[in-house]
Amino acid sequence: MNPLRVMIVLVAAVAAIGLAVVMQKAMGGKPAPAPIVQTSGPAAKPMTQVLIAKHDLAIGDRLTAGDVDWQPWPSDTINAAFITNGAADPVPAKATAKAAKAVGDAAGAMIGGVTPERAVEGAIVRDPILAGEPITARKIVRGGEGGYLSVVLGPGKRAMAVPVTSETAVGGFVLPGDRVDVIQAHEAQSVGEGDTGGVKRMVAETVVQNVRVLALDQASAAEKDAKTIVASTATLEVGPVEAEALTRAKAAGPVTLTLRAYTDLGGPSGLAVASQDSAVVRINRGGQTSSISVRP
Repeated sequence: MNPLRVMIVLVAAVAAIGLAVVMQKAMGGKPAPAPIVQTSGPAAKPMTQVLIAKHDLAIGDRLTAGDVDWQPWPSDTINAAFITNGAADPVPAKATAKAAKAVGDAAGAMIGGVTPERAVEGAIVRDPILAGEPITARKIVRGGEGGYLSVVLGPGKRAMAVPVTSETAVGGFVLPGDRVDVIQAHEAQSVGEGDTGGVKRMVAETVVQNVRVLALDQASAAEKDAKTIVASTATLEVGPVEAEALTRAKAAGPVTLTLRAYTDLGGPSGLAVASQDSAVVRINRGGQTSSISVRP
C-alpha cells in the first residue's frame, strides 16, 4: 500500500476522534440520549362516579349536600345498590358498558329520576355509614318511605297524631320541624252560691309543651318555599306519659296547637305543669257542696 495513502487515512481517523471529543465536551459531557421506543401499555381502566359519605354518619343523622361527594370507582366492581351517575370514563368495552348501564338504570330507578345529591338530601341515616363508604338505599330512608318516622323519632319517644284545622294550627303556619304547645279547653264547675248549684265555665290548660311536629298529614317536610300547610292531622313527638295525657285531652274535646319560637328549641319539653294530676278540693257553702280542681 502507498505509505502516503496510509498516512492520510490515519490523520483522518485522528481528526474524526478529536472532533467527537470536542462535540461531547460542548454538549456538557453527556452522551446523546437514546431514542425512545413507544410500546403499547395496558388500556386505562373504566371508572364510574359513585356517591359516597364524606365523613362518618350516625343513625338518625339528616343528610345534606355537604355530607356526600362523588368518588371514581372501578366500573367492573360497582354494586347495583350503589348510587352512580350512570356514566363511565373512559368508555368501557361492550360487556363492561352493559353492566355499567344496568347499574345506572338501577340507581336511576332508586332515586326517582332526579340528581343523586338532591335525592338523598334530607334523608335520614338508618344504619351507620363510614367515611368513603358508598351510599345505598338500604342505609338511608327518605320522607314518605316505610320506617321513616321510626328513624326520625328520638330514643324513648313516640309519634302521636292529633286532629287539627287551620284555626287550631295557627292558620297553617305550623310546619314539620316546628315546636308547639298543645292546649285543651274543657268545662269546669265553679263554686256555687245559694241555690244556683254552681256555674259552669270554660277552662283552657296546656297539656304538653315544646314538642316537635314530625309531620302534617303525610308530609314530613314542607315543599320548597312553602310557608303554610293546611292539614287535618298533626303528628307530634312525645314521650309515653305525654301520649297518655294527649289521649285524655283528645277524649275531652278538640285541642289547639300554639307555635313556639325557634329560640325555645332547648327549653323544657314534655308534660306541662297544668296537665299534671290536680288536687280536688270540696267546698261547702249554704248546704251546697262543690268540687273544684286546683293546680299544684
